[in-house]
Amino acid sequence: MTKQASFKRRVRERMAKTGERYGAARRVLLEQAEASAAAPGRTWVSEPEQADDRVLAATGKAWNDWCDIIEAWPGRDDGHTAVAAWLRADHQVDMWWSQSITGGWERITGRRLPGEMPDGTFTANKSKTVAGDAALIRKMLLDDELRDDLFTGKSTELRSKLDAKAIRIEFTHGVAAISLTDKGGDRVAITVQHSKLPNSDAIDEWKFYWDEWLDAIDEA
Repeated sequence: MTKQASFKRRVRERMAKTGERYGAARRVLLEQAEASAAAPGRTWVSEPEQADDRVLAATGKAWNDWCDIIEAWPGRDDGHTAVAAWLRADHQVDMWWSQSITGGWERITGRRLPGEMPDGTFTANKSKTVAGDAALIRKMLLDDELRDDLFTGKSTELRSKLDAKAIRIEFTHGVAAISLTDKGGDRVAITVQHSKLPNSDAIDEWKFYWDEWLDAIDEA
């Protein structure tokens, strides 16, 4: 069981015990995690995207060091953008690493769940190289009637220009950016980034959907 799955289980156990709603139970456990994080032997609520050794090699500090630094800053509760800007200004961290360190700290301390964006929405990603014609798939994605054949039972609306590199399609929940790369020999790499999802549970739901969808394209 992953640390994140374990954390969600603890939230639900607290809900069953106290009768609290999910958000309230989660907040209490996050506060407890933050208190634990401030003490020696930090407990990570979930794993950051970058490995500890890579962060150390690139920035000169490991994850626990950066967490200590950020948590000692009085402005840490001002939001993701403020923390990243402070890292750039006061610690000479470049743009990319300031974002990565901030996101990693948010995950470690439970302020952000895996897949959660700074605005509180969630993103699911899937990709696969399948059998197919990139030009034909693109045509079907852009055409309202043909798109219905690709997404049977789903309500969709085109949200990008016809010449956009990534085709943005709005669903009932979230917006999917679909990129196609012709690999030659009737093979096409399809990458899907489904953003603006309402909660972490929607990530698993849509990852499963896109897995099935990519398999169906490959078999068609």
